[in-house]
Amino acid sequence: MTEEQSTKKTKRKKIEEVEMSFLDHLEVLRWHLIRAFGSIFLFSVLAFANKEIIFDKIIMHPKMPDFWTNRMFAKLADLTGAESLRINTGDLKLISISMSGQFMTHIWTSIVAGLVIAAPYVIWEFWRFIKPALYDSERKHSIGAVFYMSFLFICGVLFGYYLIVPLSVHFLGSYSISGEVANQINVLSYISTVTSITLAAGVIFELPVFVYFLSKIGILTPQIMKKYRRHAYVALLVVSAIITPPDVFSQIMVCLPLVVLYEIGIVISKRINKKAEEAINNI
Repeated sequence: MTEEQSTKKTKRKKIEEVEMSFLDHLEVLRWHLIRAFGSIFLFSVLAFANKEIIFDKIIMHPKMPDFWTNRMFAKLADLTGAESLRINTGDLKLISISMSGQFMTHIWTSIVAGLVIAAPYVIWEFWRFIKPALYDSERKHSIGAVFYMSFLFICGVLFGYYLIVPLSVHFLGSYSISGEVANQINVLSYISTVTSITLAAGVIFELPVFVYFLSKIGILTPQIMKKYRRHAYVALLVVSAIITPPDVFSQIMVCLPLVVLYEIGIVISKRINKKAEEAINNI
């Protein structure tokens, strides 16, 4: 096939895609959504059937003294002599205050676990829906988008689980306003804290991806990001304060990687802006 024939074929394909009706697009989207939700349902069922792993090995582990992060802080305390660095050394007891509490918690937690596990496939399904609307040059520059989005999400989830969650559990679980008040923490409250922090961290770590797409459509530029860098740092510190316990150490530990991601976003925006200028100059 000659280059001219290939070009005509590509244009004809684009015309066919444009001529698809709104209902046709909805039908295509519907099947992508069905497959995405189907994967979440499948992994949720698997998580439900393996509650010992989900709860005892994963959900409940950050409050245990033998959790990796807790052991690392204990070693740091031994090296520095700062006993305040020891976290989750006590036995945090959880309670269930309703008849169906543990069963509903089991279902809800399984759904969240299914969402986290199926996230790469869900991202891939949405990418498959968007991909036909892109031109060949755009597809070329977007190779690996699913991998990077999945990688960043997983990194965020691991960061939230191994760092923010243990710090939050330690602070909130041991905080007391009076010796007359005992902490009897509802298991649903504990699990909600763990899952919300973990998912929030996963979404926040997608910051470079958001920067990429906003720069691609011309909303963000490196000049704007540099101009409002201080404002962005304040916003990131506020986000860190929201998803962490109210102590400076935890907020700094969370804010630092967000600042690094923001600086990476500036580099990404600069590269996209440079390519756009080169494309304009070549016209």
